[in-house]
Amino acid sequence: MTIDRDGLAEFLRLRREALQPEDVGIPRGQRRRTSGLRREEVAALCHMSTDYYSRLERARGPQPSGQMIASIAQGLHLSRVERDHLFRLAGHQPPTQGTVGDHVSPGLMRILDRLQDTPAEIVSELGETLRQTDLGVALVGDLTRYSGNARSIGYRWFTDPDSRLIYHPDDHAFLTRMWVSGLREMVTMRGSGSRAAHLAELLLEESDEFRRTWNTHEVGVRPTETKRFVHPELGTLELTCQTLLDPAQSHHLLVYTATPGTESHEKLQLLSVIGSQTIRVSPTPTDGP
Repeated sequence: MTIDRDGLAEFLRLRREALQPEDVGIPRGQRRRTSGLRREEVAALCHMSTDYYSRLERARGPQPSGQMIASIAQGLHLSRVERDHLFRLAGHQPPTQGTVGDHVSPGLMRILDRLQDTPAEIVSELGETLRQTDLGVALVGDLTRYSGNARSIGYRWFTDPDSRLIYHPDDHAFLTRMWVSGLREMVTMRGSGSRAAHLAELLLEESDEFRRTWNTHEVGVRPTETKRFVHPELGTLELTCQTLLDPAQSHHLLVYTATPGTESHEKLQLLSVIGSQTIRVSPTPTDGP
């Protein structure tokens, strides 16, 4: 496939102009004259430079990679059909259609964009964090930075001891059972050739703890509504987790709140002030593409 530069430029411009600031959680402001979003705003949403995005809208520059196109599709809140069209305009085959994927639906993205004053994240059925609010990053660190198998919190749980530091020690035994139970259910649901089955095979080889727990054949261990996180500066925060499911994509939106008047509520308010400046960030894993 070859890139359609003019078609790509026109499609990007029209989608940008159709997207309003309030659609992505940006204050409109009194002096805004731009129809839709500005180029620099879209570039920020797509995690790229304004110059790079602007060149695409002007039908210039190198052919964008598939990864870059996927980021643009997510930043512009495109539907799956629009995303696939964008891939073809850029000269790429769209990702294979399936039940599970990384592309978050526009509706779920709009909800997340309105939760910037709340810790929240969108995760896949394998526990891969796809998107976080800024306060979500401040609470647990940037969980979208991982690559390969380490994208899954269940995989990290058994292969990277540091991944457990953000959870209260008293909850570790339960979380071990929960991750294994959930993965076993995914293997049964998705089949022997699935990514879930691949993760299970790897963990059976790499972790004695996973193997012992797997052999109990326990299923149905569900997350508790209350979760305890350990922040390096604020200590333990006891938060209530509300979940919204997108069945079409098998994505979950997790929203964390604290009961007003509690110590955790006060800590959450303080967290919004100090942000992610004190979060300890481990080196980015490089165990796969």
